[in-house]
Amino acid sequence: MNVLALETAADPGSIALWRDGEVVARSCPEGRANSETLLPLAEAVLTEANLRFSELDAVAFGAGPGSFTGLRVACGVAQGLAMGRDLPLLGIGTLEAMALASAGKRVLVALDARMGEVYFGVFEHGRLQGEIGVFPPSDVPLPDSRGWLACGNGIAAYPVLRERLSPYVNEWRPDVMPSADAVVRLAAPRLERGERIDPADAAPLYVRDKVARTVAERLAEGGRA
Repeated sequence: MNVLALETAADPGSIALWRDGEVVARSCPEGRANSETLLPLAEAVLTEANLRFSELDAVAFGAGPGSFTGLRVACGVAQGLAMGRDLPLLGIGTLEAMALASAGKRVLVALDARMGEVYFGVFEHGRLQGEIGVFPPSDVPLPDSRGWLACGNGIAAYPVLRERLSPYVNEWRPDVMPSADAVVRLAAPRLERGERIDPADAAPLYVRDKVARTVAERLAEGGRA
């Protein structure tokens, strides 16, 4: 089974190819827009593996939350590949993939959302507890027990967050960031279970709704669509 995954929730973006359980992952070149490098990078990795896009069994993408521009890039490229080649499509939560990449069992994920906030999610044994939200570091909901692993660049970006979480965390992984490697490792078994979405319905998970404004809202304020 061949699955291509795309992740651009944060810079640099990345791609990963699952080929019968083996994963090859590459990061986009730094200093250039993911929109310019993502598809050529995917083509290069497929060429290295002696595969064509037509030989893929599915495409997956990091659905978010994360950079709004980045999320649209991965979603749009994945959607185009899936629709153009009639392939199954899977959207994988970015924070869920980060929790997997951390290798922890009880994981607090904090991804810098800029504007003085973090995207925050709580995962136990890979399952999301509650909902993913966006919070100022001083308002992130605290766990009710100790022994957690905390990951994501939000920990390093906001010292107040690390200070608040310290009584509950025994392992810190601020180096864990969104990656296509983790996305494809979640997507492949889901594809085998028959999970997929209609490419026409593919959409990023923004979370911060009022920043990702609709076209109508921007036009009403005199902006451009």
